[in-house]
Amino acid sequence: MDHRTVVPFSYLHSVHNTKETSLKMKMKKKKSGTRTGILEKTRNGSGFVRSEYGDIYIDRSNIGGAMHGDRVRVDLLPPQFWGRNPEGIVDKILERGSREIVGTYHRGKRSDMVIPDDRRNSDNILVRRSASKSARDGDRVVCVITRYPGRKSLAEGRLTEIIARRGEVGGEIRAMIRAAGLKVRFPARCEADAAMKATQIITSEDIAGRRDLREKTIITIDGADSKDLDDAVSIDRLYNGNYLLGVHIADVSHYVSAGSPLDREAMCRGNSVYLLTQVIPMLPKSLSNGICSLFEGVDRLTLSCEMEIDRNGNIVNHDIYESVINNKARMVYDDVSDILEHRDEALIQRYQNICDSLLLMEELAEILREKRKRSGSIDFDFDEAYITLGEREIPVDISIAPRRTANRMIEEFMLAANKTIAEHFYQFEAPFVYRVHEKPDPAKIMELRQFLAGFGIDLRGNADNVHPAELNRILDLVHGKPEENIVSTVLLRSMTKAYYSTECAGHFGLAFHYYCHFTSPIRRYPDLIDHRIIKSFLRGSVPAGVLKKYRRSAEQAVEIASQTERQAQELERDVEKMKKAQYMKDHIGEIHDGIISGVTGFGIYVQLPNTVEGMIRLSDLNDDYYIFEAEKYRLIGERTRRIFALGDRITIEVLNANPDERQIDFGLAERDS
Repeated sequence: MDHRTVVPFSYLHSVHNTKETSLKMKMKKKKSGTRTGILEKTRNGSGFVRSEYGDIYIDRSNIGGAMHGDRVRVDLLPPQFWGRNPEGIVDKILERGSREIVGTYHRGKRSDMVIPDDRRNSDNILVRRSASKSARDGDRVVCVITRYPGRKSLAEGRLTEIIARRGEVGGEIRAMIRAAGLKVRFPARCEADAAMKATQIITSEDIAGRRDLREKTIITIDGADSKDLDDAVSIDRLYNGNYLLGVHIADVSHYVSAGSPLDREAMCRGNSVYLLTQVIPMLPKSLSNGICSLFEGVDRLTLSCEMEIDRNGNIVNHDIYESVINNKARMVYDDVSDILEHRDEALIQRYQNICDSLLLMEELAEILREKRKRSGSIDFDFDEAYITLGEREIPVDISIAPRRTANRMIEEFMLAANKTIAEHFYQFEAPFVYRVHEKPDPAKIMELRQFLAGFGIDLRGNADNVHPAELNRILDLVHGKPEENIVSTVLLRSMTKAYYSTECAGHFGLAFHYYCHFTSPIRRYPDLIDHRIIKSFLRGSVPAGVLKKYRRSAEQAVEIASQTERQAQELERDVEKMKKAQYMKDHIGEIHDGIISGVTGFGIYVQLPNTVEGMIRLSDLNDDYYIFEAEKYRLIGERTRRIFALGDRITIEVLNANPDERQIDFGLAERDS
């Protein structure tokens, strides 16, 4: 059997004549079963129904009046009419996915339309002029559907909100936030409660029972633009030569009481979302950027985890307690890195009182990193984009975001604290929220092994029980080589996704048996829940009724936070893609060298050195008929045998960039000799 898949068209995908459509409608009477699921449409009007039995392809002629996001029942066509996926016909719309659409308003001579911003949604909405709410052509709007589409009729709606006028600065991001269903503003009651708490002075009653660390040299190290500073660090050399590392985290739970309106709002949001020009905080700014933030020179309530660490990186002792601190220096990553990497004289003079601490921190961080690496922890080092915005928030430069000594140092300290906290409270058998990363699926590892063989790399061990140390060895092998980023990407794709759980199942990627999120309660709700549980146990025995309440809260937090985390990550990626497309609009016609970062049945993804990624469409490869070999991550010419494989270097021309679609089109090019 030929295991290759010929693309881009399967039998049913490529032929859309009247005779075939009639045949497919007749096949309804000879259906091979029904399935239910959520319809995900594409811009060309076709779609897939995501069901528990797998994806079912629906040709545009068989979608009827179903819209993107609808829950539908599908009649399956007989298998002989399937292409690459099972195929079917929408039989019934069981539940509408949404009533509200965010899109761009277009005025026409005869009718007005709202074109959805969601590129997966091909259903334009007809809007009568009387229901247009004085919108102008090109405005970003919210439209409520008043009549859903039929098999031959468009949906109709009325405008309820104008998000941004055409060309308004930041309008695209505001529309994307609105489309994602995220709330920028807090309810008035929450704002008022937060504002009242933000004016509170730390009293002797607040400090009672806490360890007073206000005279200790404790500092924060964050990005220059960071405003929500929730972690601080300290270090000492002990008499026995060991290190005493202190990680001090803002005590947000002191200001956000369980079950309060503030708490319920924070739980619904799940996490803060960072979108280049703006932050959608989990808590009102009067808290997140105010009383909870560990500013320099002011007293702040904290929860501390002190760890005694020997010269081999072993945590030999630890102490967890409530505390009060006074930040001695608000440091930024670049300054600390310049001190540690370049011994910058001006900065050393400026921070002479804490330079010895910084040097000791660097020493300890390296020991912790080596210990983690020996244990098999995987250290992905991906290039991340740093987008510089100019006037009207238009990108003027895209470069690689530095991951310097100070960034890595703080990462090590936070990992150590999260691991220590998780292990401590696991031993208590307390209700808790853990961060879990399961081992990879054996089938994914088999695919990875086959891919690596193409680079002459042997992946050792059993696919069903691969050790993270072996994957780390692979990353070391390709470090500094042209294929490093691609191998890292494919290796990451073979991993499962980390998630929150009330069960402590370990973290495969970090090679930790115990792991949680403790260090960011300002911006992550699971951290806030764990802080409440920690404080209860620190204060004595916890009654059974309280434990039951915490267990219920932890289960609730796990469910909501996992969902909001995915939502935030998707929105952050979409905003970045949109800004990259904006940037590339000014670079159309340019020739660049890149590397093939993805191969699909419909084209080749190419990543440029600055992380911008675009696609060469299969339909634009006119020199041959190309066959997609999925298991080898490549396209191969039927006549020329020319190969486009993942990781290959390639020269492209920038053909087009569409910010609304978050899409960049490349074409093949040759360098002038």
